[in-house]
Amino acid sequence: MTLTRQRFLAAAAAACLLPLPLASVAQGAYPSRPISLVVPTATGGTTDLSARMLAQPLGVALGQSLVVENKGGGNGAIAAAFVKRAEPDGYTLLMQYSGYHVITPAVSKTPLPWAQKDLRPVANVLSAPQIIVVRADLPLKTLADLVAYAKAHPGKLNYASSGNGSLQHVTGAMLEQQAGVQMVHVPYKGTGPALQDLLGGQVDLTFGTAPPFMPHIQAGKLRVLAVTGTSRLPSLPDVPSTAEAGFPKLDASSWFAVFAPAATPDAVVQKLAGEIGRVVNTPAFRKLAQDQGATADFQDPTQLAARVTADLARWSQLAKSARIEVD
Repeated sequence: MTLTRQRFLAAAAAACLLPLPLASVAQGAYPSRPISLVVPTATGGTTDLSARMLAQPLGVALGQSLVVENKGGGNGAIAAAFVKRAEPDGYTLLMQYSGYHVITPAVSKTPLPWAQKDLRPVANVLSAPQIIVVRADLPLKTLADLVAYAKAHPGKLNYASSGNGSLQHVTGAMLEQQAGVQMVHVPYKGTGPALQDLLGGQVDLTFGTAPPFMPHIQAGKLRVLAVTGTSRLPSLPDVPSTAEAGFPKLDASSWFAVFAPAATPDAVVQKLAGEIGRVVNTPAFRKLAQDQGATADFQDPTQLAARVTADLARWSQLAKSARIEVD
């Protein structure tokens, strides 16, 4: 995890030094001081890395620094509630993870300390499919091998997730449903601990976005069986998609997007969205995302709002059919 974070930060710093398109930073009052970019996870995960990847070049474009603040816990609720209560002036933003934004509300039995209406979409930054990763010492080379083994040994394979109701948990439930297999879910408090136990052999497999796993995949300590969705990852060109492997409905992509308090003025939101779009669409940012197993994927406030609505409906339906509920 540390190596991945160092690589991300080094690459982001290098990208920041490359020429960016001329930013149309208006000579107005905003921004006139540093901006806080709140992350709902601990350091080292893809959400944190996405925030740091964006913060440096966006700070250059806006002419003010973006300070990344990690406020993990509560399946993203601590950070979301913090940003909800912040002054709606554009100086406190949330780098949100789709798992927390559209899956946690779909599986939660109890009310959350924030709601969709409390956070205003600003811009999507990155998208990344989940990958299916197993310990390298398991005799499984393909997704078909995994399914065959799980059918022959019901309940023997266990898969790690970053917590009950997380995207990894739901992805595992999707695979069980679609393949007709039974596995044991082992929830952890974050991707980091799950990854460490996977490397240590305490669990057999997990699901997740590629960046935290890439160094271990390249070192031969983990093996990737498939990329969820319909397309292969450029950074893992030899790994088939789940659609290619016979599971076209096993699509579990994540997105990482910026949100602001609900009452943030239109002018501020549009200013932020415009500058984020310019940064995300630079060749340097796109290459950095691709190298880490993600895709630079800018969406403006309207597009992001539509994505949230569609994804919330989709995951709510899946959670109901899979009977996934979290207190």
